[in-house]
Formats: sequence, C-alpha cells, structure tokens
Amino acid sequence: MFKSVFLHGITMVFNKIYFCLLFLIITLKIVSQDDYVNDNQLRYEDWSYKSYIKTVQLHEASFDANPAILQFNTEEQLELSFDDLEADKKMYSISFIHCDANWQPSNLVSAEYMNGFFEANILNFNFSTNTIQKYTHYSILFPQSNMQFSKTGNYIAYVYEDNDKEKIILTKRFMIYENKITVIANVRQAIGNDEQYEKQHIDFNLINSQYELTNPFTDLKVVITQNNRWDNSVSDIKPTFVEPRQLTYSLDDKSTFNGGNEFRYFDSRSLRTYTERVYDIYRDSAYKYHLVLKLDELKTFKNYSFYNDLNGGFLIKNKDMVGTPDTEGDYAWIHFFLPYDIAQGEGNFYMLGKLTEWRLNKSNRMTYNYKKNGYECSLYIKQGYYNYTYVYLKDEKKGGDETLTEGNHWETENDYTIYVYHRQRSTYYDQLVAVKRFNSFKR
Repeated sequence: MFKSVFLHGITMVFNKIYFCLLFLIITLKIVSQDDYVNDNQLRYEDWSYKSYIKTVQLHEASFDANPAILQFNTEEQLELSFDDLEADKKMYSISFIHCDANWQPSNLVSAEYMNGFFEANILNFNFSTNTIQKYTHYSILFPQSNMQFSKTGNYIAYVYEDNDKEKIILTKRFMIYENKITVIANVRQAIGNDEQYEKQHIDFNLINSQYELTNPFTDLKVVITQNNRWDNSVSDIKPTFVEPRQLTYSLDDKSTFNGGNEFRYFDSRSLRTYTERVYDIYRDSAYKYHLVLKLDELKTFKNYSFYNDLNGGFLIKNKDMVGTPDTEGDYAWIHFFLPYDIAQGEGNFYMLGKLTEWRLNKSNRMTYNYKKNGYECSLYIKQGYYNYTYVYLKDEKKGGDETLTEGNHWETENDYTIYVYHRQRSTYYDQLVAVKRFNSFKR
C-alpha cells in the first residue's frame, strides 16, 4: 500500500514536471518566432524597442523612397528620422556597428571602420503642431564632416537614450558600397511546370576586369533581395560557370522568387475625406482617429492586373494641413480585414510592408475573427500613402509567403537588388564590392 501511494506520488510529480517543461517549450517556441524575451537585447535588423517610437525611416537623403544605401567616398548622406509619441524632449544619440555579410558583428573595433567621432547626439527635433496625437519628431543626417566611414559593408545604426547604450531605442540596417565589380542582371520566367507562370528567375554575371578574385567559391558571397525585403532574401548562390574575368549565375534555384502580385494600398493623407479604399472614419472617446478600410479580397486565383505601386513602401503626406507632414501629420488607427473561410493552422498571417519595417512579429500578426470569418489587424500609423501585402508564415519557416492571399504572377513588377560581398585574403571583414538595383519590368 505504501509502495503504491509512493509510486503514485512520484508519477504525479513527474507529470507536473513534464507538463511544465512542455508549456515552457511551447512558450519559448512562440516567443522565438518573432520576439525577443528581452526587448533591450540589441538585434542586428530593423527594430523598434519602445512602443512609443513610430514612423522610423532611414533612406538616402535626397528622396524618402530611396533605400538606405550609400556609395563609398561620395557626398551622399543618409537621413534617419522617427517620432516619439511621449512628446517630450529626450537626449538621443546614434552609433554604428560594422557587420559581416550575414549581419553579424564584424571583428572590427570602431576605429577600424570610422574616422573622427564614433557617435553623435541627435540635436534636430521639433514638436508636433495641429495634431491630436502629440509627438516629437527627431532626425539626423550622416555621415558628417567629423564622422566618416572608412570601410564598405553592412552597418547597423542604433539609437539610444541618455548616453546609455543599454537604453536601446531602435536599430536600422544600411549598406555602404564601392563598385569594384560590374554586375549585369536580368529577370526572366522560371522554367518548369507551373513555375514559369508564377515565379521570376534572376540571371546575372559578375565581371571583375580590374579586381582580383582569388577563390570566388569561398571568398565571395552574393545576396539578392526582392523589394527590399530581408525575410525572403536568398544567399549562398554559387556560380554556374567560372571564367578568368567573369562569373555566370544562371541555373541556381535559389535565384528564383515568387512573382507575387502588385501591392495593396490605402490613402490616409486626409483624415476628413473618404478616399478610394476607406470605408469609414471616426474618432473614439480619446479623440483618436480610426480609418476602417474596405474589405480586402483574396487575389489567389485572380487574373494579373498591373497598376503603379511603391513596391511595399510609403510616403508621409498630409492633405489636411499646409505645413510639413513631419510635424503636422497626425496618427490614426487603420483597421484591416481579409475575409477567409477557415482559420489556418500551423502558421500565421501577417501584414507586411515598409509600414511594418518588413518584420513578421506580434504587432502585425493577424488574428482570426470567427464571427466575421476573416483575419483582422489594426495598426497605429502616421498620415500618408501606404502599400502593404498579406503573407503567411508557416511555423518554423523563415520567409513570408504571399501564395495563399495574393497569388503569384511572373509578370508582376518587382524591384531587385544584388549585393556582392568579398572577403580578401588576410582580412577579417566583408567588403561590399558591388550593388546592382534593377526592376523586373525593364527587361
């Protein structure tokens, strides 16, 4: 009897331990998919660490829609800007980390990749005016005369508060390149089965007439992105043919992308006028604006139809005021709804675009509404003209897939960028020796 009771007690203890461990594993799995447990742990990607930091943009300074890419040893600058919804004055600073081709920190100290100062205070700020949502708009241009980059490659810019690098506010990726290799690229239909109607394949040549490549299979790394997305980027592409001064890449399946579809859009430049995609406008008890968009439709089996888009980007604009949208653009809750008959298991749907910093995480993860039979999501964003798309991220997968929501068409207009990294013998960092931007329409 005593033995039976003892064994029963041991069994109950082990069962409790088992279920606790199982719960912990499931919890960690959910967290690890899209969010760090510690929000102050620096991430080597585009990330906002505080909920009150909004509308983070980093682009080549001459135009808001330009990517965050600089040509080495030129007068080009990048502009970083963001809004602080706590609407006070804070002391923000910016610093930089050189990364390798895989976006991990290089084995370099700051003095090896920067000349002059290694960090700067963000002194340019303005308070919002004529807005319901109060905020402070911060911006900075770099590099500066007393703060220059001495090496090409991948970089992380990170902003922190009160001169304390443990108080991280945001991180943004950018690249500095020097074209030492010529890239010739084109987009064609994929080959085989239905892929020729749904996918786009990238063929390209690397011509190194003036630059020495000792062993391209080990020292060279090529990365391709579509519409500036990193979740579905491809890398570790190997050349098909190797000639003395030319590398040909033409048969690797890694260079094949879903064609996708043209991006969806909405216009919130006015919070007083019902634009094409806006179904309703109202204000809540806190006087915050809400824009309910018209129901989106599944494009999975729709015929392809071209229209001009921003390939997932956005422009901050305001038609309600005559001043600058940086400080007179208001914020509104934008409500999205995608009808879908059955909730999908083994994965989640996400809103994706530059408006979500191309991230797949809890802030833009959609939830299923069983009463309305569809997926919904709400984002609090600044007035402007926005592109977006819906993607499905299957558990344990890396990149979002638009097949279930948008359909795939080889004719779709997409922007592509090829990044070529090279690690020379006797060095311990990756140079960015070529960047090639091109469009699938310009064949």
